[in-house]
Amino acid sequence: RAPAISVSAESCIPAGLRLGPVPGTFKLGKYLSDRKEPGPKKKVFSYAGPPVFQVRMVRGELVDEAGSSALEWIGLIRAARNSQEQTLEAVADLPGGQIFYRALRDVQPGEELTVWYSNPLAQWFDIPVTATPTHDEKGEERYICWYCWRTFKYPNSLKAHVHFHCALSHGRSFLHHDH
Repeated sequence: RAPAISVSAESCIPAGLRLGPVPGTFKLGKYLSDRKEPGPKKKVFSYAGPPVFQVRMVRGELVDEAGSSALEWIGLIRAARNSQEQTLEAVADLPGGQIFYRALRDVQPGEELTVWYSNPLAQWFDIPVTATPTHDEKGEERYICWYCWRTFKYPNSLKAHVHFHCALSHGRSFLHHDH
C-alpha cells in the first residue's frame, strides 16, 4: 500500500460545506491504523473572495492547487482516528444513496481534512458507533476488540478493525454486543 496522502486546507473551509459525492466503492477506514503515517501533502482551497494563486471558486466548490474538483481528490482524505482530529463527516441523503463529506466546523488554513462516518451512515454500514476505552497499566486509554482482544490506541481504529478485519467478529459489530 502506498503512503497515505495528507489533504489539508489552504484557506478556511466553512462549517456545513458539502464535498462530493464520493466516487467509487465506499470503504472509509479500511486502511486506518493507529499511526499517523507521513506521506505526500495536497492542499485544497475554499474562499469567498477573488481568486488567489492558481485556484478559483466554481459554484461554491472546493478545488485543489491544480484547479481539480473534489471528485479528483476526495478519496485521498484520511479517516479520522478519533473525534478530536475529525474535521469532516460522511453523510448520505438517503440510506444507500450517494455519500458526501460535510465540514463539521470551520476548518482553518493548514489543518488536515480527516473524515469519519456520521452516526446514521455508520449504522447503515454496520460500523460500530461507540467504543468504550479501558486503561492500560500506564493509565493510557486503549480500545479492545471484544472478539479477538487486539488493542487499539484510537476508537475509530477499533471500529474499522471490527468491521473490516477481525476474523472472529464474522461481520458482527460490537455495537450489539452485551459488553
